[in-house]
Amino acid sequence: MSATLPALTAILALVMAIALLDQWRERRQAFQLVWALGMAFYGIAAGCEAIAAAAGWSELLYRTWYLTGAVLTAGWLGLGTALLLAKTRFGYAVAISIFLAGLFTVLTQAKYHYEGAGNTPILYFIGAGLLALAIGVETYFQNERWPAFMALGVIAASLLALILTITSPLAEPYRLDPATGQPIADLFPGSLRLLTPFLNITGGFALAFGALFSAYVFMPKRRVLAYSLDPNQPGDHFLFNLLIAVPALVVNFVASLPGALRDLVRGRLHSRVPATLLIALGGFVASAGDTLNRFGVTGPFAVAKFIAVVFLLSGFLVSIEAFREVRVPFTSIRIGGARREVGAQPS
Repeated sequence: MSATLPALTAILALVMAIALLDQWRERRQAFQLVWALGMAFYGIAAGCEAIAAAAGWSELLYRTWYLTGAVLTAGWLGLGTALLLAKTRFGYAVAISIFLAGLFTVLTQAKYHYEGAGNTPILYFIGAGLLALAIGVETYFQNERWPAFMALGVIAASLLALILTITSPLAEPYRLDPATGQPIADLFPGSLRLLTPFLNITGGFALAFGALFSAYVFMPKRRVLAYSLDPNQPGDHFLFNLLIAVPALVVNFVASLPGALRDLVRGRLHSRVPATLLIALGGFVASAGDTLNRFGVTGPFAVAKFIAVVFLLSGFLVSIEAFREVRVPFTSIRIGGARREVGAQPS
């Protein structure tokens, strides 16, 4: 395995983490700090791969790589997106994804019978169900604190993963795919490996689909299918609208793309639309690489991580949030003036 690609991935991820941390220092928005943590985990995991490619794997590198890359990254990036979208009804989508993540945990254990799982699949499923219910209820009552319940789940799962990663005995110091030289997670107990569906499915979904949702918020819309999630409507109407909300959003998003392209050509499209689309692409590519790695297809893993961080960083740089005030991070050096946004506003 060459060290070049993971080293570049680590550098780009850590640069983005530093820039996000600098934004948080200036503006104190929680999502910026959480995204910075997520990108730092991304960079550390890639850095472990780079160091291992240059100097060889060790047990410490192997454990650090698994904790930061396989367990923590997606969950914390997704939590940052949830905090950004706290004022929206995106909580319904997060609640569904957490429930499905818990269900997938049980189904995964039923199929693969990971050693050392014990009763954790059922416990993880129950925990995911309770979190999903709490998030759904908070979203229904239009409370902006629904991301706090997601944060509770992500923090609890992260602390448990940290403890299990440190304390779990390994039959070997590390294990690699003999064909590609990429690390694989077979040595860790099922209780730890089954935390990855909860954090990766929930976090990856929130990051990628939250970015698409944000793009839809800021693009000129053509509403082909109407729906309403107003909690004041009759219960049967609300449930019907909740069921059709996902297909309606997909149809309306696709129908709105031609108008967005026209605004892009005219220079009127809000910068957050291409920015969040790039972030969504990064989220999908990262999730695809992790999924393939999980099922033993390790060849595209390093390439997918590099492509994903390029998309994520590109989306960050295109965003108006990055260019509102251009400066060297953690200094008062200004490189450029404020940028003015032209075009449509969120509707």
